Amino acid sequence: MPLPDRRPHHDAAPHPSTPDPTPDPSRARDLLARKWAYLLSTAVVVQHTKSELDTELAGRLDAICSGLLAEPFDPAPLEALGEEFVSLGHMTEDGLRCTTDVLGHGLLKLPDFQPLDRYADRVAVGLGAFATGFLAASRRAVFDQQEALRLSLLKAVRDAKWRLQESEARFDEVVTSSSSGVLIVGLDGTLLRANAAVGEILGYTPAELADLTLFDLVDADSADALRETMDELLLGGPDRIRQSHRLLRKDGDVARITLTTSLLPGAEPGGGHFVTVVEDGTELMLLQGELNRQALHDVLTGLPNRQYFTTHLEAALRRADPVHGVTLLHLDLDAFGMICNSLGGRTGERLLVHVAQRLKSVLAREKVMIARFEGDEFGILVENTASTPEVARIVADINAELAEPLFVDGHGIAVSASTGVVFRPPHDTEAAELLRSADQALRRAKAGRRGQWELFHPARDLADRRAQALAAGMPGAWEQGEVSVRYRPVVALSGGVVGLDAVLRWDREQPLEHDACVELAEQTGLVLPLGEWLLRTAADQARWWRDASLTVGLSAVQSGDAELEARVVRVLEGTGLRPDRLVVGMPVGVLSVSDAAENLTVLADMGVGTALYDFGLGPDDLAAAEALRVRRVRVARRLVDRRVPYVAALVAAARETGAAVEVDGVRTAEQARWWREAGAFAACGPHFGDAVPAADAVSYFR
Repeated sequence: MPLPDRRPHHDAAPHPSTPDPTPDPSRARDLLARKWAYLLSTAVVVQHTKSELDTELAGRLDAICSGLLAEPFDPAPLEALGEEFVSLGHMTEDGLRCTTDVLGHGLLKLPDFQPLDRYADRVAVGLGAFATGFLAASRRAVFDQQEALRLSLLKAVRDAKWRLQESEARFDEVVTSSSSGVLIVGLDGTLLRANAAVGEILGYTPAELADLTLFDLVDADSADALRETMDELLLGGPDRIRQSHRLLRKDGDVARITLTTSLLPGAEPGGGHFVTVVEDGTELMLLQGELNRQALHDVLTGLPNRQYFTTHLEAALRRADPVHGVTLLHLDLDAFGMICNSLGGRTGERLLVHVAQRLKSVLAREKVMIARFEGDEFGILVENTASTPEVARIVADINAELAEPLFVDGHGIAVSASTGVVFRPPHDTEAAELLRSADQALRRAKAGRRGQWELFHPARDLADRRAQALAAGMPGAWEQGEVSVRYRPVVALSGGVVGLDAVLRWDREQPLEHDACVELAEQTGLVLPLGEWLLRTAADQARWWRDASLTVGLSAVQSGDAELEARVVRVLEGTGLRPDRLVVGMPVGVLSVSDAAENLTVLADMGVGTALYDFGLGPDDLAAAEALRVRRVRVARRLVDRRVPYVAALVAAARETGAAVEVDGVRTAEQARWWREAGAFAACGPHFGDAVPAADAVSYFR
């Protein structure tokens, strides 16, 4: 910061060759302030930078000079300046000594204090007042620090006492409310204190316990072991020792007790006492038994859970009658989710308890274990005898019993059960494999039906597992390029190819055609991305086929896809194929799903051709074709051989809806001729050509 210019102003500057005979008071003060700042910063630690300290001390020097030059002279302001000087930082005696030394010599040399004999006494008195103020402020600061330290120590002592009292109160609360017995025992075994739980365990009142020692409560056979424990703790052994002992109750009975003893040393050498926690082993054993039971049983129904059931199944297989064997049933309640969603979870829980009771009632005469697996699934293991009913009778009795309504909050609820059954499995079957087999049979029983049962068949299971393995491996095969798109011709019955069908083929040792590929893809959810890939691949290829249309059939899952419109738009924009050259077909049976019918309508509004596949020529199918204004209907393969007059009439009725009639699965020239005469427009099938790769498909246009 530049120093203020305190030089007096004159109307005319002195002649440059003539020196100014009058000293500059402002410059002299600035030089003294800088000297003061420099020497002070080397003597003490201050809270300012060099420039800040120069400015600060220049201002204080001006204030000191003003106080000394004031008329009449009063030392009080200088004393106040000394008090303020302490606020600069760590102003110790070194700082005061440096200040008085600098100012004592420097002030008397300033032009402001000339002549010297007039101001010498005033400067001496003023610096004394400055030092007095400094020392008074320093003393107050020391007193303030000492008072703060004293208050901090008092607070620390008070907090320590409070924490000690709180700790003791908490200990008393824990000891008093603990369900375990707690004994404070002297080093000689005297009972100093006991909580109420000890009296409940042993049957003594607190007054009666006060007259006893710990050794009076211990059975004679356990007394020596207890003394050894206490001696070991006194000699610096482990922190605590846990042992089982036999304690004597007041009524003479023996209680099996676990004692955990630890030593709390006292403040004086040889002082302290023992803390002994008493746990009733009887209650602990009962608790452990209850926990084990809960770990192996369903809390809601009280039935064994899957873990317990599996262990029991392993033992039952080993001891099963070699002639009659065992029967395993896996039940799943039909529409249980609907009941919970509509009537609430509490109703569902009441229903599960009811089902558990009904199952016990039906099988009361059999050697059986009934378990709840999870959710609404139950397992039943019957150890068969000569009098055990047939499986069909057992399942019928179960469903008849469950059909009796259960009334909950005014609602009469009844359910049925789908059941998978494994009958008389080999004795060496693993329990886990047996449960898997029952679950597989249950899945077959639930396939589109309710209240049915299915018997496990090893051969059918092997076929199912092979199919599931294929479905699980299909994504990898697609990634490796083993799944390809092929094309089969759609031929006008009057002559000429009018379009190509795009179909899938899995090239493997035993190739899989389109329908099998779609069925497998639907099992794993692959059908949606795979179907979009088929559409994109075929649309990209169709740009090279003059004006022939491209037909792509959708599965039931694809037809109801909420993203179908977006998928088709992406493909058309990405490949440049015109919408009127694409025909999308849906199975007529999925139109009951609102999303499917809406998807078909939206595609038609986009200019995409629409078709109904698996067309049955019945009234409902004809009504759907007319309502949705589809461009084509493709007659189901099962009707190819139904060459009877009424079929021809239905073809005519289908044409009246405005749709061209196609026939799928034509194998012979005779079939083609009959359908042409019946009014069908086009057909496809082995008679007209197989599905071929894209490179070979151009041959159909020659």
